[in-house]
Amino acid sequence: MANSTFCLDSELVLASNNKGKIAEFELLFSELNLNTTIIPQGQLHIEDAIEDGLSFVENAIIKARHAAKLSGRPAIADDSGLVVPILNGAPGIYSARYAGEHGDDNANNAKLLQDLQPYRQSEQPIKAMFVCVLALVRHAEDPLPIICEGIWEGEILEQARGEHGFGYDPLFWLADLSCSSAELPKQEKNKISHRGQAMQKFRNLL
Repeated sequence: MANSTFCLDSELVLASNNKGKIAEFELLFSELNLNTTIIPQGQLHIEDAIEDGLSFVENAIIKARHAAKLSGRPAIADDSGLVVPILNGAPGIYSARYAGEHGDDNANNAKLLQDLQPYRQSEQPIKAMFVCVLALVRHAEDPLPIICEGIWEGEILEQARGEHGFGYDPLFWLADLSCSSAELPKQEKNKISHRGQAMQKFRNLL
């Protein structure tokens, strides 16, 4: 999903305080030759928005508007997460706080493995997908945000593999590549990941 076109400013506020996500965005902007300075909202003393939407799209827009309002600048936000159909879409929009505390990757991964135990009886792989929705607003009340999405399909492992990435990367198995997301080099991951797909769509709009 994507709409409208946009002339990118020289500076863009990134509505995130997640170190892993910030690093991925900075690398993606560099790889896509986007001559824009990314300013993480924390550098402007902007705290995280209250994510009370019911979808990735709603939460991405909420975060982008929040950062734009408090900074007075255009802002881009990403709402992303892991969707496991057999768990009715969980962790979904609650991926970052699935185990309760926001941003505790180890606890979130442990809870996911625990919740999937009843479904491990068969030899069928447990399908999953990473979802990323980007929302860019020119100002806080922008009536036509730019929305781009990416979906990355895979499976859930029974135990973690790999040292790269963050979040659920160590549990996300890519059968075609015979590795987990956390075993991919950053540049390779950015070419095929949900966030990389969404960013490429965003790049094509400029």
